[in-house]
Amino acid sequence: MDLLRHKKTAAGGGFLDDQFLIAMPGMKDDRFTRSVIYICAHSDEGAMGLIINQTQQMLFPDLLVQLGIMNELEAIRLPAQARDFVVRNGGPVDRSRGFVLHSGDYRVESSLTVSDDICLTATVDILRAISSGRGPRRALMALGYSGWGAGQLETEISENGWLTCPATPELLFDADIERKYDRILASIGIDLAHLSLAAGHA
Repeated sequence: MDLLRHKKTAAGGGFLDDQFLIAMPGMKDDRFTRSVIYICAHSDEGAMGLIINQTQQMLFPDLLVQLGIMNELEAIRLPAQARDFVVRNGGPVDRSRGFVLHSGDYRVESSLTVSDDICLTATVDILRAISSGRGPRRALMALGYSGWGAGQLETEISENGWLTCPATPELLFDADIERKYDRILASIGIDLAHLSLAAGHA
């Protein structure tokens, strides 16, 4: 299935598009410890999302040079906003592929509309737009994604591997990556200490 061409197969089917997936304490897969994933696409065929609170060592200007979008001299001259644009680790699948979650003021034909406010685009055009100051008002970029087969995510949730809650643009695009996990838990009234205790007695 082409994840960026995903469409819901049924309205009101309990799918988790535009929700946060929050790793429970004791997550068995170290790749997802204390992770928050934004679900971009979910249907009875599976799910796809991006981890939003893990960063890559690669810098955005270096990525632009690697992709041939600009040369090293042009990368040095990037405005501070583009130069400091954080590249995140979206997940363990297809880690050479880039995805940009962004506000709805920027859309191209290939953009996937996740909600009224949030879109997902995976073309180099949006990187060019961001580097030149013509990009979306709010955006985050990740390399790789997190994916689940049919019924896999539902099983992991039922086994208390994940919490879910509605996403907000404010928390999604908040620049404080280090505190994002705790802030999203706090936004739904959950204290991490109590959650850890509950997980330890599950």
